[in-house]
Amino acid sequence: MKKTIAILILPVLLASITGLTGCKNRATVKEQKNVEKQEVNTIKENIESNVYPLPTSAEVIKMLADLEVGYIFGISNPVENSKKYFQSTSRSINMGVYGADLSYATLYNIQQGVIDYMDAIRNLANELNMSKIYDASLYDKIKANFDNKDTLVKILTGAFNDTYVYLAENDQQPLALLVVGGAWVEGMYLTTHVSEAAYQVAGISKNLLEQKKSFELFLEITKPYDNDPIVGDFVKTLDPIKIVYETLGTSLTEKNIKDITKAVEGVRAQIIK
Repeated sequence: MKKTIAILILPVLLASITGLTGCKNRATVKEQKNVEKQEVNTIKENIESNVYPLPTSAEVIKMLADLEVGYIFGISNPVENSKKYFQSTSRSINMGVYGADLSYATLYNIQQGVIDYMDAIRNLANELNMSKIYDASLYDKIKANFDNKDTLVKILTGAFNDTYVYLAENDQQPLALLVVGGAWVEGMYLTTHVSEAAYQVAGISKNLLEQKKSFELFLEITKPYDNDPIVGDFVKTLDPIKIVYETLGTSLTEKNIKDITKAVEGVRAQIIK
């Protein structure tokens, strides 16, 4: 994920560096290129070491699995919905959503669910020209490592990062952010629906507070795209969650968790419809 954030930010920084190095009249072209390369690497290292990374949906779902809460059938986005997303925005958002659902099924060893959500993601990926990322080899890797959750997280995280990077490198940074946002919302939805009374599950409060940090970082990395209608509309959709999070302290009450759950439900209903 750090790599993703770096890719989203680096184009702006590169333009600045090019302008600066162009002013060094005494330097040779080769020297200028070396300086530019050095400066780019330094900036990239600073970004990767200082930016708080959003956990991927696979990492979020692993937290649930570690809490030993059971898998709940029927709460993920129905796979048949993948056929009704016709715009690149809804496809990107729901690639993120289905990414979280795929993580959920994978880390709970629900093999039919893995197949179904792989198919849903593949359908959307084909429309966004990313079919190579979600080919048969990905399922083979998942199947071969069903009993190793840490390896599964790495496999899924790698696929999601490849998705974000592909979009960002093809001048689709807004869509890359939508994938990130969709995955975050679905991860939160699954977290708040692990039982009919999520607030009674030990550890849920901690997870939700950790996701507050991720949410704030997501809003931060979308700021350069405030004037982009695609990103702007999506961020506005998140307002109910933002309002709830702004009222929270360092610990959560039962009411806090219920308020978060309600806000996430409303947002999630809008993005999967």
